[in-house]
Amino acid sequence: MAEFAVSAVVEKLTSCITEEALLLEGVGGKVEQLRNELRWMQSFLKDADAEQEKNERFRNWVSQIREVALDAEDVIATYIAEAASHSSWNIAAKLINLHQAGKKIREIKFTVQNISSQKEHFGITGTAREGRERTSASPNERLRWWRHTSPNIEEDDLVDLVEDTKALLTQLSSMDPHRRVVSIVGMGGLGKTTLAKKLYNHCDITKQFDCKAFVYVSNDYSRRDTLQGIIAATIPNCNMEDLTKLAEEALVLKLYELLKERRYLVVLDDIWQTEVWDSMQSAFPRGKMGSKVMLTTRNKEVALYADPMNEPIEPRFLTQEQSLLLLRKKAFPGMNEMPPDLENLGRQMMAKCGGLPLAVVVLGGLLSTKRKTVEEWRRVLQSIDSRLIDQDRLSAILALSYNDLPFPLKSCFLYLGIFPEDSFISKTKLIQLWVAEGFLLQQGEEAAEGVTECLNKLVDRCMIQVGTLTSLGSLKAVHMHDVLRDFSISKGKEESFLEIYSGQKIESPTSQRTKCRRLAIHGDHHDLYVFLKPYASCLRSLQFFNIRYSKLDFVFKDFKLLKVLDGVPFPSRALSAVGNLIQLRYLGVVLMRSHMRQLQVKLPRSIGKLKNLQTLKVETSDADFRWCYFPDVIWKLKNLRHLLLGQVIIMNFRLNTINNLTNLRRLQIALLSQPEHLKSVVSNIERLHCLESLSLDFYLSNSTLPRAISLSHLEHLRKLHLEGEIKKLPDPHQFPPSLIKLSLFNSDLEEDSIVKLGSLPNLKMLLLGLNSWNWTKLVCSSSEGFPQLHILHLQCLWFLEELIVEEWAMMKLKNLKISRCRGLRKIPERFKLLTTYC
Repeated sequence: MAEFAVSAVVEKLTSCITEEALLLEGVGGKVEQLRNELRWMQSFLKDADAEQEKNERFRNWVSQIREVALDAEDVIATYIAEAASHSSWNIAAKLINLHQAGKKIREIKFTVQNISSQKEHFGITGTAREGRERTSASPNERLRWWRHTSPNIEEDDLVDLVEDTKALLTQLSSMDPHRRVVSIVGMGGLGKTTLAKKLYNHCDITKQFDCKAFVYVSNDYSRRDTLQGIIAATIPNCNMEDLTKLAEEALVLKLYELLKERRYLVVLDDIWQTEVWDSMQSAFPRGKMGSKVMLTTRNKEVALYADPMNEPIEPRFLTQEQSLLLLRKKAFPGMNEMPPDLENLGRQMMAKCGGLPLAVVVLGGLLSTKRKTVEEWRRVLQSIDSRLIDQDRLSAILALSYNDLPFPLKSCFLYLGIFPEDSFISKTKLIQLWVAEGFLLQQGEEAAEGVTECLNKLVDRCMIQVGTLTSLGSLKAVHMHDVLRDFSISKGKEESFLEIYSGQKIESPTSQRTKCRRLAIHGDHHDLYVFLKPYASCLRSLQFFNIRYSKLDFVFKDFKLLKVLDGVPFPSRALSAVGNLIQLRYLGVVLMRSHMRQLQVKLPRSIGKLKNLQTLKVETSDADFRWCYFPDVIWKLKNLRHLLLGQVIIMNFRLNTINNLTNLRRLQIALLSQPEHLKSVVSNIERLHCLESLSLDFYLSNSTLPRAISLSHLEHLRKLHLEGEIKKLPDPHQFPPSLIKLSLFNSDLEEDSIVKLGSLPNLKMLLLGLNSWNWTKLVCSSSEGFPQLHILHLQCLWFLEELIVEEWAMMKLKNLKISRCRGLRKIPERFKLLTTYC
């Protein structure tokens, strides 16, 4: 984490130099010099994370670097914000601002040079890596020692995970003709090593193999040590002194010869990199039938790289009953039951451990040293939240996983701590927020792919979990384990990356805490003005969760560096000053009634000043209050990509302004009357070349979709929802070429429409909803129809009696979902195993 703040600032200063050159006129050279000074420090800090764990002087020095990096970012950001908000400055005002900014930059540069010269005073004479080599007992070495002498969970204390054990025994017992790799994957503390040890010592496994070896690899991998460990385990009374004299390649050859005529099992515990497997696999021959290598790793990519044909096993989190059993074994060794008066407190503690075995073991070890009284256990329960992750072992294990993340993934991981505990975090929202924050420089599909890649990497490293999937099986939302969330918040505070306030009494923040860049308020708090005011000069993101109305008008006046403002409850009249926040990229507001008789709200014209705004999300406080007047300035928001209105109904919106919002990615329009507007809407939509998702509801307007419609030039449009009469479907070449999901309701399609739909080359999901198909038969007669279709959903098709599909059509169908099609009696035989009814 030492490099984190400096890396972020260097990245932002580089971006400012290129993107804000006009606004930085007069100080651009000084900014570039400052960036270069910080870049030098960044190169030194590349290896600093582990050093901080044990070197207090180094930690103090790094803290100074972090402080000055954040100061530099604030000075430049403030200057740019002032320059942008006063585009018509007179010469005198501009010179004064230039002088002030230049002076502050010179002061910061002097401070940077002074900190650099203090390196030796702090006892830092070489690089962090050299320091680690000179100092014993690094965090990795301590963790290795724990694994050898006191593994996460003693084998006698292991809670029996029947399904995981059975699945692994099946893989280990298979008699494949050549060596295979069996992998256990999971986050730190999940019990991978313990499970591997249990299997290694299992009686059936012991009988099956001619020789076995269990070696610890870890993040401080040494090929020589690993090879020597395996050889020593497979040769009785091995002379280690002889092995130390051999070159590494000679060790590889010796191990190969030892194993090639034997059925062997080698366990490589805690592998981090695919390169480790590359360097070791040549030492493992085919061996006798049934030979195995077993890996434990936090990174699924490593497991699949070693053997793509064997599915890695991820141990499940413990249930509360399993957690309680493990707690009893650790807190009351030798006892068969937990005292009844302590069981309820034990259950509450287990809920906070979230099923993570290592957390249970750490807590059980703590409780074993305490008096077995209700009062004592209650004190421990009250202190669990803050202290559990500070325990040496758990903290070291989680820190290892975190420090191994590339810099961009560290930002993404920490950011997830902002969201409430146990929440499912939408990938779509993360795309919008991360682009607004500057974590992702891409836009549109590239941004979506970037977020998906980041999340998939964090999932593979077991830092987050898959929450929900889309109907097509792609990632829709993620979930964060409570222990990892606590860890991310702790690290985020340390780096001034974020602060979270959730339910506790709000106190005046310290000067260090007010330097944080992101603040999340969970739940209602009194007197937010006094609390928030000190954060005004530094804050870039302010998010509210589950908060009712609180007087927050001052935010629009004082928080001029905000890029993200979300979840803010306001009466519409309080929004009049929102135009002051010209740096905003993401704005999410919850509009409230000023009085109970108020039925509609009006957005202020000042919203047109938000030229950088990418996402505008407008919600209302209750379902009866959702009519919203949009001022005729929305078209000025040239960077707007996402206009999210929830259940809000727009009034007074000029249809001819739609085509000015050329960066829109998602659009949902409902026409409630005036059928003549449909043609104008379609005409304007055809010009939105960046659209990725379109929902058009024209059912209540008694309109029919124009036959001349053509969406073929909307190359990025992947999702299309149409609700209203279509009759004659447009020809296939008139559809978007990248369309993968199509939903139709109340379409009253002609009978030959299914042939046109079957010709869409990339369509993966088709939903035919209420009154879209009013025929007794749905026939796909083309032998090559629907070449990519994975999901067919038939919903409320009251007249449908039979689904007929040619033999070679819909060959990739994975799921036929039938909802309330009461007359449907016959479907193709080959689809019966793919069908679900609901």
